Amino acid sequence: MTDRGTFSNAAASVTAGGAAQAALHEAAAAATRSHFGHEVFVRAVVEVSNFCRENCTYCGMRRDQRGLARFRARHDSLAEMLIHHRPASVTDVNIQSGEDPVVVREVVLPLIRTLQRETPLGISVCLGTLDSALYDELRDSGASIYIMKFECAVPARYTAVRAPGTLAERLAHIRLLADSGWKVSSGFIAGLPGQEPSEMAAALELAGTLPLHGCSVSPFIPGEETPLRGTPPANPDWVFNCMAALRLGRPDWVIPAVSALNLTEKDGYRRGLRAGANLVTINLTPEELQADYVIYKRDRFIMTEARVLDAISAEGLTPSRQGLADFYARTVPAAAPVELAALTT
Repeated sequence: MTDRGTFSNAAASVTAGGAAQAALHEAAAAATRSHFGHEVFVRAVVEVSNFCRENCTYCGMRRDQRGLARFRARHDSLAEMLIHHRPASVTDVNIQSGEDPVVVREVVLPLIRTLQRETPLGISVCLGTLDSALYDELRDSGASIYIMKFECAVPARYTAVRAPGTLAERLAHIRLLADSGWKVSSGFIAGLPGQEPSEMAAALELAGTLPLHGCSVSPFIPGEETPLRGTPPANPDWVFNCMAALRLGRPDWVIPAVSALNLTEKDGYRRGLRAGANLVTINLTPEELQADYVIYKRDRFIMTEARVLDAISAEGLTPSRQGLADFYARTVPAAAPVELAALTT
C-alpha cells in the first residue's frame, strides 16, 4: 500500500488529553472495528538468536553487552513445537532475532522451508538489515512479511541512539523490500530520551509516506543493561495517542499491540487494543531461552496464550480465523484516511 495517510495536526494528537484524548481513542477504536470488525489477528513469535552485530543504545542485546549469554535456537525443536504444539488460535508465526546473518542461514531458512511444507502458517520475519540476495532467499523459501522498524524520524536522533546504519539507509531497505514483493511492516519508538512530541508526529508522518501494510508504536523502556538505563520511560498517554493517530491516519493498516505496552502501565496491552491495535502475539520462544532475549528487562512480561486470549476476550474481541499473510495477500485498496485535526480541536 503506497497511498499516503493523513497525519496533519499529528503533534496535537500526540499530546491530547482529557476529552480530546477520549475522542481520539474512541475514533480510533471505531475505525478499527469499521475496517476489521471485532476480530484481531493472532500471531506467534519465536526468538531464534540474541547475537547481534548492531550496538543500539536502547537494546539489551546490543553488541557491546558482554554479560549476556548468547544463544541460537535449534531448527528441529522449533519446528516440532510449531508443527505439533502451537495454539489453535495461531494463524501466523514471526521469526525474530538480533541482527545475525549466521542464524538466518543455519536456522531461519531451514525453519521457513519446513513450516511452508508442513503447516498452513503465514510467515513473518524480523531479522534486521540484510543484503538483497538474502531477502530474496527468505522470500523464495516461503516468508511473505518483513518487519523492519525505522525507529525514529529524525536523522540526528537515529544516529545518536546508534540504530543500524543511517536512517536514509534503513528507509532504502524498507523500500527495497516492498519493491521486491515483500509485505512490509515497520514501527517506531515513542518517548526516546529528549524526544519531543513534534518528533513523534514526524514519525507518524514518515510512516504515512512509506510502502507499508502495518506499523507499530513501541514505548521507550530504559533497558537495565544499556547506556540509557536510568532515563525516564515513555509517557504512556503519548504512546497510546500515537497508536490512535496511526490508526486514524491509516485505518487499513495492521497495528500490533506490542508486549512492552504492559511495561508502561498495568492494563497497557488492553489499552492498546482500545487505541487501534488489531494484532496480538503469543510468545512461543522456549522458556530456557526467554530470559536471554533481553530488549528491556530480564523479567520480561511474556504474552502467553492465556494472557493474549484473556485480553482479547476482555475487550469484546475474537481471534481472526483469517491469517495475517492471507489477509495481506488479499488486501483491497486503502480506505480513506481520517483528518486528525477534526478530532483534536
